[in-house]
Amino acid sequence: MHIPNSSFFPLIVVALPLLWAFNFRKQTKLAFYVHDYLSGHDTSAITVAGKDGPQTSVLSFGTIIVVDDPVTEGPDLNSKLIGRAQGMYINSQLDGKGLHLMFSIIFTDGIYKGSTVEIQGADLFAMKEREFSIVSGTGYFRFVRGYGIMTNHFIDIPNLKAILKLDVTVNHY
Repeated sequence: MHIPNSSFFPLIVVALPLLWAFNFRKQTKLAFYVHDYLSGHDTSAITVAGKDGPQTSVLSFGTIIVVDDPVTEGPDLNSKLIGRAQGMYINSQLDGKGLHLMFSIIFTDGIYKGSTVEIQGADLFAMKEREFSIVSGTGYFRFVRGYGIMTNHFIDIPNLKAILKLDVTVNHY
């Protein structure tokens, strides 16, 4: 069977842009620390709603917390500040042991300054490691998709303080 050369033209028109897109995809790996404090002089998160109003514990189902947490290069709060984690989380597990995260990492310093990464997903904070989604981004991370692993570097549940390590892997253009 003879196929004329002109029948391959549509295939080439479709294949070339796909090959181009895959060749220019970048992968970036990041590691940083989020300091989430619901108490003390350095409070960076507050309860805004829950069954008992703003006094509701983060450990109660239905509680909504708004965050503006510092993001640093290292686990010490005095390490270089590279951004803010701004957004909210909701205690979405009936027994109170799980959160749903929705926040932006807004880079304010370094090579990613002015860019953001959007995080969404479950946080079963009693687990040593939890995986979350990177669903979007801006600036350097425009069209980003990826995932992250969150671990508790430090957690003090009675005083509602935590330092979370986020290891993020993203694909973008």
